[in-house]
Amino acid sequence: FIWTLQATWHLVNIRLEMDPDFDQPVCKKKKLWEMVAEKVNAKMRESEAVGVLVKAYECDLKWRNMLATYRKNTERAKRHGATSIHWEFFKPMHDVLGKTREDIEAQRRAKLSGTKVGRAIASKRFMPILPTPPVTVAPCPVRPPQDVLQLYMELQERKLNMWAQQKALEERKIEAINNLAQAISNLAQ
Repeated sequence: FIWTLQATWHLVNIRLEMDPDFDQPVCKKKKLWEMVAEKVNAKMRESEAVGVLVKAYECDLKWRNMLATYRKNTERAKRHGATSIHWEFFKPMHDVLGKTREDIEAQRRAKLSGTKVGRAIASKRFMPILPTPPVTVAPCPVRPPQDVLQLYMELQERKLNMWAQQKALEERKIEAINNLAQAISNLAQ
């Protein structure tokens, strides 16, 4: 899959819309990325009518690369000002990802203001939940999280697919060279 500008815009818009889902402390990122991929594919069918489908891990990988670029541009904006940024995805990403903790807290308070929970918090008629003391557990062997293993396996599968494609291309080159040699020898006769 090759990321076109249009497909990248679809990814950015869909991922930013789903940012609150990704920010949940307990969520299945793999399922969310599958949803993102489905939505990107639907948008691409609507706009471009492309037969190639993007996979969830490709969306995740592209987003990680875009986040790295976003962070570099954020640092550049801090040093040289926002006018120095010319990356087309910076503004929409910064509008969602550039919020400070105070902005997020104010937004949360605004959402709660008309609810029973919000009124209870405002009037302080609630019982705070105290943290439970930490439980000591025997150390277990360190293993990578399942998501990392899954991503690693998907990357290895992608490498194998790329190798198979490269092998097929080389075989076609050899066949073309043999056909050319045969044509030259036929002309020489």
